[in-house]
Amino acid sequence: MEKPRSMPHVLVVPFPAQGHALPLLDLAALLAARGIRLTVVTTPANAPLLSPLVAAHPATVQPLVLPFPAHPSLPAGLENAKNCPPSYFAIFIHALAALRHPILAWARSSHPVAAVLSDFFCGWTQPLAAELGVPRLVFSPSGVLGTAVPHSLFRRSVKRPPDADDGYSVTFPSIPGELAYQWREISGTYRSYVEGRMDAQVGEAVRRNFLWNLESWGFVSNTLRALEGRYLDSPLEDLGFKRVWAVGPLAPETDTSGELGGGLGAWLDGFSDGAVVYVCFGSQAVLTPAVAAALADALERSAVPFLWAVGGGGSLVLPEGFEARAAAARRGLVVRGWAPQVAILRHAAVGWFMTHCGWNSALEAVAAGVPMLAWPMAADQFVNARLLVDETRVAVRACAGGIGVVPDGGELAAVLADAVGEGGTGARARAKELAAEAAGATKGGGSSREDLELLVEWIHKL
Repeated sequence: MEKPRSMPHVLVVPFPAQGHALPLLDLAALLAARGIRLTVVTTPANAPLLSPLVAAHPATVQPLVLPFPAHPSLPAGLENAKNCPPSYFAIFIHALAALRHPILAWARSSHPVAAVLSDFFCGWTQPLAAELGVPRLVFSPSGVLGTAVPHSLFRRSVKRPPDADDGYSVTFPSIPGELAYQWREISGTYRSYVEGRMDAQVGEAVRRNFLWNLESWGFVSNTLRALEGRYLDSPLEDLGFKRVWAVGPLAPETDTSGELGGGLGAWLDGFSDGAVVYVCFGSQAVLTPAVAAALADALERSAVPFLWAVGGGGSLVLPEGFEARAAAARRGLVVRGWAPQVAILRHAAVGWFMTHCGWNSALEAVAAGVPMLAWPMAADQFVNARLLVDETRVAVRACAGGIGVVPDGGELAAVLADAVGEGGTGARARAKELAAEAAGATKGGGSSREDLELLVEWIHKL
């Protein structure tokens, strides 16, 4: 009789930002369902995020709640980067490193673990894993390309020549495809670090974070081969030649129709299939009044029906009379605060998604089969936009992008009108094809399901 397999114990360390923590918790649910015991590190204000996971897997998932480390640059009580400006991410990286010693003490007091699985902004867990004598897996909430690019920058210490402007071209010779991005398009965190605009201690913590990731056992990425096959075929030097398990899209398949309650669902029901452009730039980006005015002008000029979800706490200032005119014409709706994005994207009336190209938003659009109007702002978004526009062809470029960069309203209106018309036929067709490939990737025999099962088998062998 075959001996039953023991249940390995994995320490999971999320980064406290919605776009990072939620996909890692989705992965944790898949691991827990496959006989892996998990302890998930959190802090008091972030603990509620774990409640659904713990409730669904009470026998295999337990939280480890530790006090959030005090930091001179963070207000007391702030424990999550939600609605914070991008500059706060580096501070959170530095602050969270102080959790290393309490976690080490916990693990050594009769809580042995077989491995550490942590976000790529938690590089400090690499020396923690080394002290515990166990391997560490790096979880990337971004794609493989979006992960390799910033690691390449820190690995090579790329600098802009003193006489060069923001258009200076940065190349990535070790990544397939002869990639090049303008200086203004690469990570703002990296630019702040290398240009000396970051606190010295915070900057050193950020640098070590990325270099520690390259010492890990491997990367687990929320991506799929249909999107990034060329970056998965061979180990990348900019990821330390480490193995990458591509297990995405991680968001579970659920019925979201009930989330379109009240007037929102009824409003969308009033349009024909594919007529509406959904506009949302995520929870981090807040448009300046000038940028918002240009977008409002483009929406009015193009006359396309639109649903504009305003993130960042809903404080966006729009031109006077814009919302009233759109509502009176029964052509546009502005939603302030949280909007059920997955449900919106899956509504038949939504035909395009104007997006900042954050990776989670991109994957949600891919899963829904909705083509994108790419308007990258920061972080990995320029990298993602290139992938979506130039390689997978499920997006068209809305404008040059960038925080505070004001597009021409007339040019943007022309892009909108062309996309919803005949000009967008190719992207619409490709989006439907990719949605089918994404759905198949996580089912039996799919590439992401196979990588997940291989990952589980590797953990069981530890």
